[in-house]
Amino acid sequence: MGFFRNQLANVVEWEEFRDDMVFYKWNNREIKKGSRLIIRPGQDAIFLYNGKIEGIFRDDGDYDIESEIIPFLSTLKGFKFGFNSGMRAEVLFVNTKEFTVKWGTKNAINIPAAGMPGGMPIRANGTFNFKVIDYIGLIDKIAGVKDSYLVEDIKIRITSILDQLLMKWITREGKDMFNLQSNSFEIGKGIQEDLDMQLIGDGMSITGFNIMSFNYPQEVQDMITKNASYGMVGDVNRYQQISMTDGMASGKMSGSGAASDMAGMMMGMNMANQMMNQMNQNQQNQSQQNQNQQNQTAAPSNGSEGAAKPNFCPNCGTKTGEANFCPNCGHKLV
Repeated sequence: MGFFRNQLANVVEWEEFRDDMVFYKWNNREIKKGSRLIIRPGQDAIFLYNGKIEGIFRDDGDYDIESEIIPFLSTLKGFKFGFNSGMRAEVLFVNTKEFTVKWGTKNAINIPAAGMPGGMPIRANGTFNFKVIDYIGLIDKIAGVKDSYLVEDIKIRITSILDQLLMKWITREGKDMFNLQSNSFEIGKGIQEDLDMQLIGDGMSITGFNIMSFNYPQEVQDMITKNASYGMVGDVNRYQQISMTDGMASGKMSGSGAASDMAGMMMGMNMANQMMNQMNQNQQNQSQQNQNQQNQTAAPSNGSEGAAKPNFCPNCGTKTGEANFCPNCGHKLV
């Protein structure tokens, strides 16, 4: 009899486990007397009978279904196995870990921008995280009609609405179109909230949404880089002089056609004007320095060399003449 019991018994487990699988359903088989339930780490096992949850088992281990599982089921706790009769039930195995998924826009998103009628084409990439939080919602919306569900299924669902959400949160509150990375955290939090509302009814939650980078067209990126260079140089005039000098030295300014000639002429005129302005400024500075020196030379001295000799001695009144001392009393006249 033991031989036949072992032949009828089966093992209820997540067969061919995949790390990128959200859930797996063991079904369409009859659970026999002596059958066992195997729950591995990171898995929850949910017993379903007629589409309703009978019990949820979260601790990993190897269990005898008749003695360790059935007594805890809602409506099947009094079920008795017979020799030829078993229990038809389904067991849903759920992956309990938090999944991390990479995402990226397949096509550029045309974000409305001033001066660009068609919008600015922007691409973005990053990661999002999700996990199962509500088994009832998961069974009602997805597991009730599917035997398994992959991370790729979630990714397809998320990316189908991601373009609209990116446009919504990028254009919100007049963000700087040329420095979106500085607002990436705020944009990501807004998108996370919207995506969570999309999945919460299906028993899953978006636990994180990160934007790693925004990618602009090459022409726009070059302009952003040049503006950053201006800021680092500080003196725009000096930067222009350096750029023109480098261009002439490398031969990048050479070329043919009216556009090239006009560019060269304008650069030359600009450089000439700057040189004239510099010369005028130098002349003004030199004139100012000369004037200051003249003023200092003409200023009276505090010494006695500039004072005139008196005609009469201030001490005794004797006529002095050209002498430096009074001929009568010897008083110093200068």
